[in-house]
Amino acid sequence: MTDPAIAPLAEAVDTAAMKAEAIPQISETTEITPDQGYDIQAASILRRVDRGEKRIGVKMGFTSRAKMVQMGIDDMIWGRLTDGMIVEDGESISMADYVHPRAEPEIAFLLRKPLAAPVTAAEAMAAVEAVAPAIEIIDSRYRDFKFSLADVVADNCSSSGIVVGAWQSVDADLTNLGMILEINGRPRQIGSSAAILGNPARSLVAAARLSTAAGEPLEAGWIVMAGGATAAEALSVGDYVRNTVQRLGTVGFSVTG
Repeated sequence: MTDPAIAPLAEAVDTAAMKAEAIPQISETTEITPDQGYDIQAASILRRVDRGEKRIGVKMGFTSRAKMVQMGIDDMIWGRLTDGMIVEDGESISMADYVHPRAEPEIAFLLRKPLAAPVTAAEAMAAVEAVAPAIEIIDSRYRDFKFSLADVVADNCSSSGIVVGAWQSVDADLTNLGMILEINGRPRQIGSSAAILGNPARSLVAAARLSTAAGEPLEAGWIVMAGGATAAEALSVGDYVRNTVQRLGTVGFSVTG
């Protein structure tokens, strides 16, 4: 794929996100590799930056071994976050702004200093200012939420919004924290932070590795979303979504029409 071919594909996924309109998978008409998917992703995020948004971090995907096996891959994927994706704790989102949104319970890291690979888990955690309970709102822009690996990478790994709770000190052991995703007060997903690569710190190490390889090492002040601890839950108008993480607290948002 030549560079001129990247731009129209980046425009397509970016426009789909802006207009909340589903589009066909890119791979239905254009053969793309995951590496080319990342080129499309980078170009689509640059369009957002050109409109005035600011980069604020990265999100990790496929951080469970089961998901990697399901997708036939042996590594995680990652996407770029901008301030336009922030949903404040307790606020509402409108279904009109999404195609088919889902929520994943996560843990977020706030970096106090830059972090470039190679790093150990201990070195990565030493760069962390604080941690927080979080929810990622994912929203594939592809019809029927179906896609290939290259497709999902091109679509910024389905990242659409992040909701981050109150920042906490990093004193807590993050290895095996209970996590409950509730919708309208009822538990829908119950899991553990151990589902995130056995320890969310490993996701932070991977984020440093992948972003450094892309020439974009993690920056001070950036947020790293560690990846879903459970399956995602589809959202509907009227929902109130809350993620409770043992020792870290809760975070939530509501869904309007």
